[in-house]
Amino acid sequence: MSSSNANPGNLPKTYSVAVLPGDGIGRDVTAEAVKVLRAVEARLHGVRFDLTEYSVGAGEFLRSGDPMPEATFARIREHDVILLGAMGLPDVRWPGGQEMAPQLDIREKLELYCGYRPIYLYHPNDTPLCNRSQIDFAIIRENTEGLFSTRTQPYSLYDEQVADQLLVTRRGSERLFRSAFRIARTRRRKVTLVDKANVLPSMSYFRHIFHEVAKEFPDVEADHVYVDAVTLYLLQRPESFDVLVTENMFGDILSDLAAAIVGGMGMAPSGDIGDKYAVFQPSHGSAPDIAGKGIANPVATILSVAMMLEWLAHPETLRGGAMIYGAVRRVFADPAVRTRDLGGSVGTAEMGDRIAAAL
Repeated sequence: MSSSNANPGNLPKTYSVAVLPGDGIGRDVTAEAVKVLRAVEARLHGVRFDLTEYSVGAGEFLRSGDPMPEATFARIREHDVILLGAMGLPDVRWPGGQEMAPQLDIREKLELYCGYRPIYLYHPNDTPLCNRSQIDFAIIRENTEGLFSTRTQPYSLYDEQVADQLLVTRRGSERLFRSAFRIARTRRRKVTLVDKANVLPSMSYFRHIFHEVAKEFPDVEADHVYVDAVTLYLLQRPESFDVLVTENMFGDILSDLAAAIVGGMGMAPSGDIGDKYAVFQPSHGSAPDIAGKGIANPVATILSVAMMLEWLAHPETLRGGAMIYGAVRRVFADPAVRTRDLGGSVGTAEMGDRIAAAL
């Protein structure tokens, strides 16, 4: 996982980062992620970060009538990378009933086809599974087509029927699978396709392309499993997986299940990555019921910053990403230091402070 326009060597470099706190707890957790990023920056040599904040999301819709104005999007795409908090509010919806989801618009407009979601257990106390000390795999989710492909098509709540199309293209599948195999080469060299090829023609096509691409990576083991079966296996034997690659909707659902087995959505970072652009964000939603109360878990957003630093691929940003991972491991070595979602009493800002101090 790396930027296509990385700055090689140890040359001085300033990276421009578009910061989109969004809605609900997005602002709370993004503040802690920025805090940790600045603490990392102070320890790096020749690398700086120029942060610019933009208003995007349901709150922006209430202010301006557009959750992501075109002028704002034009400015966002000029940055090297995007850091996002959370977007959407349950009570702010389009006339058809869907929530505002400009984060999906960004994925599609910037062709961020590779949804990279690492799942890692930092302490055995944080999993609901018994006798599990090590869970470490990644879900690679197709982000631009699949069952989301017709989400913006007009319809009426009073129609006799409404249909969603599950779109699978050769181009979309090939680039997704190549990303999954390349990521597996940095891990334990195994890729598992998750599909429903026993029922859906689109999934049989998806599997056929997967095994074609697998031939390009003879050093990586390739297998496949049905999506219903994988939900069982993730609970029974999560350690058997390295990289799981799947369709958009399947990936959306499996990501939440996977997050649950390592402590919940507050422990689940993600990156939406394309050939030129990338967005890094926690996998969780905006949780407006706890926004501003200082109790949200910022770890997923902080870990997303580590992923962002890895993607930038400068030797110093790579070192910075490793610093964050190490700091989270040190903080989570003490099972008493947990936010409320993990059964503890540590607040949002305190968790950010502890991770920054552990760098």
